[in-house]
Amino acid sequence: MSTATHSLPRTIGAHAILLTYTAIALFPVILVVMNSFKSRAGIFGAPLTPPTTKTFDLIGYTTVIGQGDFFHYFQNSLVVTVASLFFVLLFGAMAAFALSEYRFRGNTLMGLYLALGIMIPIRLGTVAILQLMVASGLVNTLTALILVYTAQGLPLAIFILSEFMKQVSNDLKNAGRIDGLSEYTIFFRLVLPLVRPAMATVAVFTMIPIWNDLWFPLILAPSEETKTVTLGAQLFLGQFVTNWNAILAALSLAILPVLILYVIFSRQLIRGITSGAVK
Repeated sequence: MSTATHSLPRTIGAHAILLTYTAIALFPVILVVMNSFKSRAGIFGAPLTPPTTKTFDLIGYTTVIGQGDFFHYFQNSLVVTVASLFFVLLFGAMAAFALSEYRFRGNTLMGLYLALGIMIPIRLGTVAILQLMVASGLVNTLTALILVYTAQGLPLAIFILSEFMKQVSNDLKNAGRIDGLSEYTIFFRLVLPLVRPAMATVAVFTMIPIWNDLWFPLILAPSEETKTVTLGAQLFLGQFVTNWNAILAALSLAILPVLILYVIFSRQLIRGITSGAVK
């Protein structure tokens, strides 16, 4: 009884800290979505209050939808993000399996080399990347963005997945080999299903920087055909007049895929994070 009573203040304190952090993290998102349903006067007159009958206005969404090209930008972002996620998860999982399963000369050095990609921002190599894309003829193509984002996401994916794959039972893999299964079959049918929480964690952590990125779309794919959502939202930013209704509406629509991904993978994401914490 005394132990439970003693731990109660700690539990309340922990929940208070978590709730405070959640409120701080969600406040900008709620503010953007809330003001996207207001008129311009409502946004500047009372930005912290919900829309009322006087301030409610869908002019931002009608402007974005009427723009016509926004859904094309949305499609570009979706193609780039999905393709990059696919390659990051596939190649990252295969590399993590090789590093965790096979022992070869330079195994540790290879892992450390790949881990450097987490510590060194890829934007430091922007000039070299741009020169490479120009030489390859990939400027103003979605392929350029997919290649860059795949390279950007692989170090973290390999680092996380390799730690989880080390926990997969060797008896299970050896039993598959005794049954005559190939290494690819063991990887795809035995190992991958057991690391799904880690895959979901990597997917969420990889998707958000890709979807929100403005740097590489602005440098590598600024043409009208290859613009992404974040770059397309810049259309409503003017030197003298800025259409805040359209910007907030565009950002609110851009938030949807991230929320949908979290809802779909939330259970796997929490399992992956908690499993990593226990390990």
